[in-house]
Amino acid sequence: MIQVAANCVGCGKCVATCPFGALSIVNRKATASAACTMCGACVSVCPVKALSLPATGAAKKDLSAYKGVWAFIEIADDGYKQSVRPVGFELLSKGRELADQLGEELCAVVIGENVQNYYAELSQYGTDKIYAVSAPEYRHYNTLAYAHAMITLIQKYNPSVVLFPSTYIGRDLSPRISSELFVGLTADCTGLSIKEGNLIQTRPAFGGNIMADIKCPDYRPQMATVRPNVFKKVVKTPGRMAAVVQETIAIPVEAGKVRIIQTQMDPVSGNQKLDEAEVVISGGRGMKDKEGFALLETLAQTLGGAVGASRAAVDMGFKPKEKQVGQSGVTVASKLYIACGISGAVQHVVGMEHSDVIIGINKDANAPIFNVCKYGIVGDAKQVISKALEQLKK
Repeated sequence: MIQVAANCVGCGKCVATCPFGALSIVNRKATASAACTMCGACVSVCPVKALSLPATGAAKKDLSAYKGVWAFIEIADDGYKQSVRPVGFELLSKGRELADQLGEELCAVVIGENVQNYYAELSQYGTDKIYAVSAPEYRHYNTLAYAHAMITLIQKYNPSVVLFPSTYIGRDLSPRISSELFVGLTADCTGLSIKEGNLIQTRPAFGGNIMADIKCPDYRPQMATVRPNVFKKVVKTPGRMAAVVQETIAIPVEAGKVRIIQTQMDPVSGNQKLDEAEVVISGGRGMKDKEGFALLETLAQTLGGAVGASRAAVDMGFKPKEKQVGQSGVTVASKLYIACGISGAVQHVVGMEHSDVIIGINKDANAPIFNVCKYGIVGDAKQVISKALEQLKK
């Protein structure tokens, strides 16, 4: 349990801070009970520095050799051509901010075939250096092959921060790397910042009811995944070319156990790509039925947008799971977001709050959605949408 030094003055600040109620004041001195989990929350608030965690007996690792902010760049393959997935540019844009705060380099890591085609585009986002692993056998994603390549690069160059996209590939690759390197990994971050040389990773916790700040001060690299559309992509230095470090890394034998025999990509029309749409109209429980969502489809076609849904609407069968916007669904950053019959629970808000203009429609004037929207309409969502469609037809 927590250790209390003799200079404790019994002020009680630690008692109020302990989330487990494990501290009390006995004879004007803080005393810890068996409920103490050694979370350390009390240590930072003690004004006389009388509280400390017990020594582990192991010397702290020298982290001075770890320098550089890395962003893993995912290559998208639609069956016809390959291109950089846009979330990679978002990671580089945010990574540039972090690297400037740390006074370190921003590096892009790209693995695939003919990756030289992406150097110029990646360089525009403030990238100082590009680590490239290019070979025909890396054309298709393979967990063991990509993990081996990333681990080899990390162990050779010692970055301090490595960022991954929260895509199917990023969510598969990053935990394998973190477990191999024995470092932490924070998933689905909605915010990243630097404090006292450490990466502060912010994400929803306890079902989205609070936002937790997580840091890994004793291990490197610090690793996090970030959902698409959380950060804005900003071109920093047009026409600039980053330094390129080409690495030849052979695929491990065990990676050959998995082979891609055939790839089939179902065509997706533009207005169905929820995370890429500039206009998103989402419906919630307040749309009441599938006829209500039919109105949203008509509005989306009129505005050239896509239709999403809240978790409640998905649970009611109005839309499939892949159309869910929110913490456990898709994150969007559209130019216009219209929330129809959605109350505005924090789990939904974290998936759309980065949109430029948010319009909320709800019959409850006290609905939380009105706290985040730019324009709010109090009324029945179905009636409001019907009236809007009439005006748009004119």
